Amino acid sequence: MSSLISIGLSGLSASQAALSVTSNNIANAATSGYSRQQTIQAAGASHNIGAGFLGTGTTLSDVRRIYSSYLDNQLQTATSLQADSVTFQDQITSVDKLLADRDTGISSVLTAFFSALQTAAAKPGDVASRQLLLTQAQTLSNRFNAVSTQLTQQNETINSQLDTMAGQVNKLTANIAEYNKQIAAASGTGNTPNSLLDARSEAVRQLNELVGVTVQERDGNYDVYLGSGQSLVTGNKANTLSVQPGAADKSQASLRINYESFSSDVTSVVTGGSIGGLLRYRQDVLTPSMNELGRVALVVADSINSQLGQGLDANGQFGSSLFSSINSATAIAQRSLASSNNSSGSGNLDVTIANSGALTTYDYEVKFTSANQYSVRRSDGTDMGSFDLNADPAPVIDGFSLSLKGGGLAAGDSFKVIPTRAAAGSITTTLTDANKLAFAGPVSATSGSGNSGTGTITQPTLGESLDIYGGADTALIQQSIRDSMPVRVVFDAASGGSQGYTLFDAKGTKIGTGSVVPGTDNKLSVAVPMLNAAGSPILDGGGNPRTFSVETTIGGSPAENDSFTLSFNADGKADNRNATALLGLQTKSTVNTGSGGGTSFTSAYASLVERVGAKANQATIDTTATDAVLKSASESRNAVSGVNLDDEAASLVKFQHYYTASSQIIKAAQETFSTLINAL
Repeated sequence: MSSLISIGLSGLSASQAALSVTSNNIANAATSGYSRQQTIQAAGASHNIGAGFLGTGTTLSDVRRIYSSYLDNQLQTATSLQADSVTFQDQITSVDKLLADRDTGISSVLTAFFSALQTAAAKPGDVASRQLLLTQAQTLSNRFNAVSTQLTQQNETINSQLDTMAGQVNKLTANIAEYNKQIAAASGTGNTPNSLLDARSEAVRQLNELVGVTVQERDGNYDVYLGSGQSLVTGNKANTLSVQPGAADKSQASLRINYESFSSDVTSVVTGGSIGGLLRYRQDVLTPSMNELGRVALVVADSINSQLGQGLDANGQFGSSLFSSINSATAIAQRSLASSNNSSGSGNLDVTIANSGALTTYDYEVKFTSANQYSVRRSDGTDMGSFDLNADPAPVIDGFSLSLKGGGLAAGDSFKVIPTRAAAGSITTTLTDANKLAFAGPVSATSGSGNSGTGTITQPTLGESLDIYGGADTALIQQSIRDSMPVRVVFDAASGGSQGYTLFDAKGTKIGTGSVVPGTDNKLSVAVPMLNAAGSPILDGGGNPRTFSVETTIGGSPAENDSFTLSFNADGKADNRNATALLGLQTKSTVNTGSGGGTSFTSAYASLVERVGAKANQATIDTTATDAVLKSASESRNAVSGVNLDDEAASLVKFQHYYTASSQIIKAAQETFSTLINAL
């Protein structure tokens, strides 16, 4: 009887265990990362009774975790990719709307500015039209500032998010290391700690939501690595991630992995997860957008200021700048970022814009090989060459030049040069007097009152643009244009298809001769000697007389002694020639001219909007795709490891029957035993 009871008890025990495991499966059906468990039974040892071997019941040999490492790895990878895509899309969606929306972007206010300029150009003497242009200029600079502020705040938010996520990564890696320790201890008993294994796998999945990692199983431990092999977890030891200001750019947080005795910057190698999505967005979208927006702001300010400097305002003075100088002391200083690893007491670099049209949207790494020698590498990997800090004039690199600001430099010092990034945030409208808008040309032409021929002359222009950053020398040229004019062009009689002319300066002194072909358009470039207010020649450093040139076109057939006078345009209130030239900037190629082509600043901004929009659309496609991949990977994993409630309900009924049947074995043994006792 005892063997029969033992067999029944073994069945009860096995059935009870199976019921417990099945119940546990049902209870954890919604538990993230839970792997379905299954009891494994084995037949008990058999006894030889002479006539054969009789069984002794059953034993519970294992509670198996239904798990596929292949499917789990697929799920981990899909989780990392999906988190990366979703984060990238969330970030780019906001900046896409910011740049493209009429109420927040630049295009609408840039169009409004040129519309106001067109109105003012049509009525150059109308103060109200001039004032409206100033108002639109203020709106334009304010909008540049607002968009720049939004992008800067997004950069700061990314820094904060990286710091928060690094803390979450550290908690998870510490948990994984602890799970490794507990699993190793539990496995020493010969049993499999299924719940701990599930918890560890779930921690790795959650880690992949934050950052892409790879896992290598070693002696039952999970060793966890970042994408390029940096160890986050080794056995029961976890290394930590920290967020610090970037060594080259303190405004952009960097990720460092901290080992026992040193740390390493891993910003450039981190991929996947939300952290990877943030870093990818910052590198591929945010920083280029800030640089492009800044470049457009620089070119707008520089082009308009420079053109205004070629004309005269309503007071007969050479034009003032409408926007703040692109080479103000503040602007020059904020374009260079000294590395935190530079030698103590090192100076800094001033970055001066020499040609705004040649600027790119790249950043630059400047490394010093000695106190004066440095090399420049562009962020796209292009080696820009080696240069001497003492060279005069300073070499121009993609539209900018470098100079030392205080202190000294040593071999190994490095700087990050960001020529355009901060420009949109610092542009301001500085002109407040509408009468100082320089709409008129600086020189004018009139025909002699006694002319009898059919000769004509176009309104002249200066042969060379005035450098608005030229300081005292430009002021000298401007004053000499006043003092050196008028210049008279007096014609001889036509002879043999040619007609000579003589040039006389303001004092009536002959300063040159030339000839034209009557009846055709003849371009003239008149070299005018520069005179001071006393009428004396202005000399260059070598003692030679300086000149400036005036260009015009002579048409028709002047008669003998006919004349034209080129004068300083002292009363040009009704003159809109420079205003018309300003209007031309709307479509003139002023951006990226260093590439040999160039585009207008309106087209440059439109291209920025288009590029970000295209990336936003691609981000939507990528997110849809990675959602599908994650769903498929999750379904595949759940098909093997997940809990199917219908199956578990059926198993519950089955094991209940087993339990009932086993109890019947014990009942049969009891009844048989009672029968034997009663028979005695």
